[in-house]
Amino acid sequence: MLRATPRATARPALRRLFVGAAASVAALGSLAAVSPAAYAGAEAAGPPSPAPAGGGPDRDHLTVTVRNAGDGADGTYELYCGPAGGSHPDPRGACATLERDTRWGQDLFAPDPEGGFCTMQYGGPATAHVTGTWAGRPVDATYDRRDGCGIARWDRLVPLLPDMRSEDKG
Repeated sequence: MLRATPRATARPALRRLFVGAAASVAALGSLAAVSPAAYAGAEAAGPPSPAPAGGGPDRDHLTVTVRNAGDGADGTYELYCGPAGGSHPDPRGACATLERDTRWGQDLFAPDPEGGFCTMQYGGPATAHVTGTWAGRPVDATYDRRDGCGIARWDRLVPLLPDMRSEDKG
């Protein structure tokens, strides 16, 4: 008569764990095998070419609406990049900031993650709403300065958004 020992009953669970881990590693390996080829193709092609001087359907375009920023910064501004233009006060600086911070696979305009820790400081009543298209993706982002996370998120996009840092110090 065979009696089940704790070691014998643990084997099916270990087997499932091992098979699941092996499948995950195999799937990851297949992704890793494809990725270098994709990167090599993208690298050989070089960076995306800028839109023609007159613009085009793929030209980056954002509408920035700022409220309660004071000192004439309130309003709605159009920003075009590739080449830089529009009614924005500093189109070249704004486009350069956006291009500098754009990363493949990351949303430049994503809100701060839920559950993060933010300093309890108030940066003023200024708000901004950014809509349009950036790097071929739709944008619909809202900004405020109600805590340290909001202030940092806003400041990362200066000069797309007005520079409020001088007011924070005063």
